[in-house]
Amino acid sequence: MPPKYAEIFLVLLYFLLIAGPNIAKAQVFSPKSHELDNGLQVVVIENDRAPVLTQMVWYKVGSMDEPKGKSGLAHYLEHLMFKATHKLEAGEFSKIVAANGGRDNAFTSFDYTGYFQSIGADRLPLVMAMEADRMVNLRLDAKVIEPERRVVLEERLSRIDTNPQAAFGVEVRQALYHPHPYGRPIIGWEDEINQLTLKDLTDFYARYYAPNNAILVVAGAIKAEKVFQLAEKYFGDIPASPVNFRDPLPPNERATSQTLIKQDKRIRVISWSRRYLVSSAAQGADRMTYALEVLNEILGGSNSARLYKSLVIDKALAVSAGSWYNGRNRGPSEFGFYAEPKSQVEIQAIEKILDDVLQDIIQRGVSDTELARTKQKLQDATILANDSLSYPARAIGAALISGVTIADFEAWPRRIAAVTKSDIQKAAQAVFAKRNFITAILEPE
Repeated sequence: MPPKYAEIFLVLLYFLLIAGPNIAKAQVFSPKSHELDNGLQVVVIENDRAPVLTQMVWYKVGSMDEPKGKSGLAHYLEHLMFKATHKLEAGEFSKIVAANGGRDNAFTSFDYTGYFQSIGADRLPLVMAMEADRMVNLRLDAKVIEPERRVVLEERLSRIDTNPQAAFGVEVRQALYHPHPYGRPIIGWEDEINQLTLKDLTDFYARYYAPNNAILVVAGAIKAEKVFQLAEKYFGDIPASPVNFRDPLPPNERATSQTLIKQDKRIRVISWSRRYLVSSAAQGADRMTYALEVLNEILGGSNSARLYKSLVIDKALAVSAGSWYNGRNRGPSEFGFYAEPKSQVEIQAIEKILDDVLQDIIQRGVSDTELARTKQKLQDATILANDSLSYPARAIGAALISGVTIADFEAWPRRIAAVTKSDIQKAAQAVFAKRNFITAILEPE
């Protein structure tokens, strides 16, 4: 099955939200933006359908920003951000949110760390004040970090070490992205987590948790000017950081293909995947990302896509098949395919079908009908998402944190609508004509 990476979900969600219901017409969100003198970007999406809102603070720091040998720092610090500040005791942040009828949580990705609260619109001053407080006033000491280290290690044990699919996924990702920091797990390597010190955590916090390295997004029943005033009140006096937040990224190219096979007695069925390394929009492939978004849907985005139709319906070789793609990373991206072969079906038969499907796209492209139907499908998929009050905050936050401007965000529907058959064929040739992919096979022992 495809990897369940948080950033892939957010970017795909971002695409779906802004793609329709008429892909070439006006924007769905019409976000309003303002930057404080200290560099904090404040973005508001007004939606008065219900008296609630979602506040999100996105920090432009993720696991890829961790110093070599100190993996897990970003995620570890995410946990600690719910501990004591100069104003609140440990755990009090979430208790206050819950007592006011809201909910809160946080997440860490390769590219960013985010914190959010969904709560009544009249409670925005409360949660904004608390977020501003923990941006600068977090109190850390050995008594705080050691118990939380055990929590992080237990999380790693349950999510990766005792999960054969997740553990193999870490190996595959390391092979695909090495030496880029995307190749290490977001939660970190166990031995390196054990060696992280109080100084490591406090230095990381002091460097990256600053207003000029963050984006505040509020979506819901409140006017933009009110949010800007509150942001100035609570965040305006926090000084900007003078440091260079993000170091240059190392190059990342694959010259040859590689096959990884792992057996595990806990596995009952074979899972197969193939992953291509692809340049992202941030690496200069902005135009190609639009074509690949459409191509992903055509190849494996649904049960009517080419790969599913060939493998599951026509040839009856697999019980499931599909693809995934994410082009909005800070670093390199990937285009992947997955399938679960039926019992006694050879992997080579699966790969032969995939190669035939890709060659057909490379040589003949897609039809007018296929292209139009796919764009319409992407438009239709936005209807449910547009009814949500919290997804817009996630969608625009994920877009902006990856380097997309609001102008780019608003232009996305028109650019998707402008994708041609020629664009798709050229993108397929650029990505799939090279034999430099990773094949991963996880099978019963």
